[in-house]
Amino acid sequence: MNYARYVAVRVLQTLPVLLGVSLVVFVIVRAAPGDPVVNQLGIEATDANIARLREQYGLNDPIYVQYLRWLENVVQGNMGRSITRGGRPVTELIASRLPATLFLAVASMLVAVVIAVPAGVVSAVRKGTTEDRAVTFSALAGVSVPNFWLGLVLILLFARWAQVLPPGNYVDPLVDPVEGLRHVILPAVTVGTAFAALIARQTRSSMLDNLSEDFVRTARAKGLPSRTVIVRHALKQSLLPVVTVAGLQFGYLLSATVVVEQVFAWPGMGRLIYRSVFQQDYPTVQGAVLVVAALFVLVNLVVDLTYSYLDPRVSAS
Repeated sequence: MNYARYVAVRVLQTLPVLLGVSLVVFVIVRAAPGDPVVNQLGIEATDANIARLREQYGLNDPIYVQYLRWLENVVQGNMGRSITRGGRPVTELIASRLPATLFLAVASMLVAVVIAVPAGVVSAVRKGTTEDRAVTFSALAGVSVPNFWLGLVLILLFARWAQVLPPGNYVDPLVDPVEGLRHVILPAVTVGTAFAALIARQTRSSMLDNLSEDFVRTARAKGLPSRTVIVRHALKQSLLPVVTVAGLQFGYLLSATVVVEQVFAWPGMGRLIYRSVFQQDYPTVQGAVLVVAALFVLVNLVVDLTYSYLDPRVSAS
């Protein structure tokens, strides 16, 4: 299979995934107990007002009719209007929240990579030593510590006691780059820590495999400095699986910030979905989850295509 055909097949394979996600989210949201119309009007609403609003939002139609109508509108770029936010278009709500989530995801991934790659290299080169055990323990702690607890501790230490960093709150980096970076540090460290642990373990494993390869032994036999052998030979060959894992983890980052956004009052997609679920704002939940799923699938697709480009054996199979 040539590369162009492989790309076309992978792109087409994403469509059933997105369709399945949209159907599952649509059904689950409507299976939740409660009535969004009652939530909007209040418990003292009259039956006439409830019936009128349900008819206005099309909630009296069979669920399959509602789904097909919604899907048709989504294809046309219309995700409906929010039930609990004054009828604002869902696309407008998503557009106002998505930049904050993307900024946090990118910053978190940078934190994870900056911490994880050097730690994984040191752990592999110093296998069995105190440094190796320290990295392994830190990776285990990073995966085990709950994000919300770590976030609260960081706020307490750096925002309340030391008062050197703000406790979150998004500032657009395009408007004020310095304040934008200061406000994202604590949330990014909170989210990036767990992902740094996973990337560090992958880096260590990949480095150990390559350090035992013939090309590394040959480089050492030629008398090359140890630093050159590790960085320019072993690490270079080890980065392909690390980049793949990092790309996949970036996809997860887009949906892993719900709790952290609540802790740091970060106005991103996670917080929008969280509040919309409790308010039973059907259109907003459906649209936001679909956009996050689409971004996740897109990131995975890019990673897959990049990997197959760097290693043609993947597309050939």
